[in-house]
Amino acid sequence: MNSQGSGSTRLRSRFAWSAGLNAIGATARIAWRMRIEHGVGYPNPPFVLAANHHSFLDPLLIGAAYGNRVRFIGLVDLLGQYRIVDWAMDSFEVITIRRGTVPFGAIRECLDHLRQGGVVGVFPEGTRVPRFGDGRLYRGAAWLANRAGVPLVAVAITGTDRVLGVDNKLHRGRVEVIVGPTLHARGTGREAVDDLTHRWQDWMASVV
Repeated sequence: MNSQGSGSTRLRSRFAWSAGLNAIGATARIAWRMRIEHGVGYPNPPFVLAANHHSFLDPLLIGAAYGNRVRFIGLVDLLGQYRIVDWAMDSFEVITIRRGTVPFGAIRECLDHLRQGGVVGVFPEGTRVPRFGDGRLYRGAAWLANRAGVPLVAVAITGTDRVLGVDNKLHRGRVEVIVGPTLHARGTGREAVDDLTHRWQDWMASVV
């Protein structure tokens, strides 16, 4: 999925990024008392935004907290299961990858979006997990930031594991989005990617 789709898709995406984000943020503040801790804030784009992942709500609430366009990477496997997920992935221009493959097309799309001054959102855990650290940690976010020569912004989200976790059922609760440090690669190559991943992981483990 990309921003070069049909006219109706582009119109829907423009609406989603403007009115949609505001509506999502307002709903989250009312329903789940969403709190945003901005810290030092975001750098000017382009950058890669890397967050932990508990819920289908995460990209929507993180996008609402940022307040601007973020193209998240998501699994194409999710399509066709829930209409609302299909609509959201299409409207918010999710860059899709297929599990178990090398996503060359998605990588090119991410790099193109960053070159155009955009923001790409990545969940290094690769899938929803009940608790941070429960699953495998992938280095794709750090690799993408290093390859594109852009910073990696750490963002933590808490509470979505309770309000809409892996059971896919809505519950009451409280959500918080915490904007963390802006991390820059130190050096190049695999060692720089590993170092960037570890610094992101260390910060995330300290707040969630």
